[in-house]
This record gives sequence, structure tokens and C-alpha cells, in this order.
Amino acid sequence: MSAPRLADRDPRIEADELVNSLVPPPRFDDVRFDTYVPNPDEPSQAAAVTACAAFAKRVGGDSGGGWLGSLFGRKSVPEGKLGLYLDGGFGVGKTHLLASIWHAVPGPKAYGTFVELTNLAGVLGFGEAVRRLSEHRLLAIDEFELDDPGDTTLVSRMIKELTGAGVFVAATSNTLPDKLGEGRFAAQDFLREIQAMSARFDVVRVDGPDYRHRGLPDAPEPMTDDELAASAAATPGSTLDDFDALCARLARIHPSRYGRLVDGVAAVHLRGVRPASDQSVALRLVALGDRLYDRDVPVAVSGRPLSELFTDEMLRGGYRKKYLRAVSRLVALSRRQSG
Repeated sequence: MSAPRLADRDPRIEADELVNSLVPPPRFDDVRFDTYVPNPDEPSQAAAVTACAAFAKRVGGDSGGGWLGSLFGRKSVPEGKLGLYLDGGFGVGKTHLLASIWHAVPGPKAYGTFVELTNLAGVLGFGEAVRRLSEHRLLAIDEFELDDPGDTTLVSRMIKELTGAGVFVAATSNTLPDKLGEGRFAAQDFLREIQAMSARFDVVRVDGPDYRHRGLPDAPEPMTDDELAASAAATPGSTLDDFDALCARLARIHPSRYGRLVDGVAAVHLRGVRPASDQSVALRLVALGDRLYDRDVPVAVSGRPLSELFTDEMLRGGYRKKYLRAVSRLVALSRRQSG
């Protein structure tokens, strides 16, 4: 009997569940500030731990003032910037630090990826999404990016509303806040919105090499189709998909549901992997790779290696950092399955 296919799954998530599911992914359940190991050659990493811990203390320490007032229907807004923005390359532990902030802060609090946040606004409506999130002490946003003008306007408004209501916001990104959208759309047309949003954050830089690849080999060689099918059959809970068919299926599922798509999967097997055919396909593969990495799901492939998933032209374009992060994460997952 052949392994089931991801392409046959139909993940669903209701509106209330969207809000309740805004927590760190399973991979980051147990991370804390003291489990982050700074690279001794990169002093910015130790400094980032200190800055994040101080931010978490500030968020948690507000309970004696403004949050007491919320019991009587009014929450005062703390002074100073309410945002912390972790900027740096991929694989330096920014998500570890973001999740550590979330774990260190008392609730109510929410944690989601940028795409989950924009989808929440789409499902609930902007006003209702802001109303619900305004009840939180902290909103943590992972993979913060602006890929189109609509997102720029929406997120700028949302952060203005939330920080105005006294909600602290922590975010991670591979791009400085005043450079968001650069190289992807006419960012200069939205400069005022971008600058207004970035002014709400203190920026903390996290430098260093990608920890996932320190001293490790390149991507494993792809399996043959027969080897791939045998691996899927030998691993309970695995899925086996033709790469092109899965790409077509992803186009019909909102990226916010990709996590639900791979929940409970022990290993993903992709037959006939080749470079993404266009930018839309590539960005959906980035989102899928992120959700696989969040859940620590091993990946095995036939066809081309995962390091060749994106073309040279894509790697030179505006989404370069996203694609490099995806390669980093997927190659790490493919080593797990091959090992």
C-alpha cells in the first residue's frame, strides 16, 4: 500500500481556532533565554539575549500599572516604544529569542507568523482582529515581511492600533524595518507608512553564520524514485507526493493553513523535485518549508536536491533572503531523513 499524499488533505481552521492557535510552533515549546547559546565570535548574539530579556521584563512588569486599570475597562499605554525588532540573517536564532520572549511574558499573549497575522485580519475583518489582539499584553510576529502594498497598509494600520492600545509587539525579520518591501514593489510609494511603522520599534541586530550548517555537509544526494517510495513505506506516518502535484495543491490552500496540512506527518517524501517554475510557486514552497521546520518534519526527495529549489535569478531578486532561509531549513530537514 502506497503512502498517503499531502495533496489529498483538506486542512480547515475556524475563526476562533485561528486566534486560539496563535502560540509558538512545537519546535519552540521548550526554548528559553538560557537555552540560547550565543556564538562567542558574534558579540551581538549575547547582546540580543540581554535586550530580549529586558524587553520581556518590561512587558511583564507592566502588570502593576496599566494592566490593573484594564480590570476597570481601561488600559493605560506604557511610555516609550512598545516594539522590539530582531533583525539578522537566517539561522542565527531570532525565532528562538522571539519564542523565549513569549514564554517569559504572562498572558494574554499571541504568537504568529506574518502570514498568519494577515490571514487573521482577512478572516475576522480588520476591526475584529484588532479588537481581539488589543486584549493581549504581547503580540509576537515571526518572519515579518511586506510582500505587497496591501500588506504594507494593513500591517502599518494594525501595529499603530495595537501599540496605541498598549500592546507590546516583538518581531523577527531578515530586513531592517525601514527597508521592508524594498526590491519587491514600489516601496517608495509607501515610504510614509513604512517609516511610521518602523518608528515604533527598537531594532536589535543579531549577526552570525547559519547555525544549521556549521561544519555540516551540503544537501544529501536525492534518492531514486524507488528508494523514495521504499523510505515512505518504511516510515509510519509518512506522506509521498509528486512535486508538481503538491505545488498545484498548495496554490489552492491559503498559506496560513499549511501548518494544519502537515500536522501529524512523520516525514515528507517528494518525488521529482525541480526548481520552482515561478515566483508564486517559490513563495508557497517557502511557506511550506517554514511550517515543516516549525514541526521538525524530515524531508526526503528524488529529482533535484533541495539546494536547487530556487533558480539563480530568484536568488538574485527581492526575495533572496526568504529563499536562502528556506534552503537552509529544508536542507537541515533533509539531513535528518537521510541520516
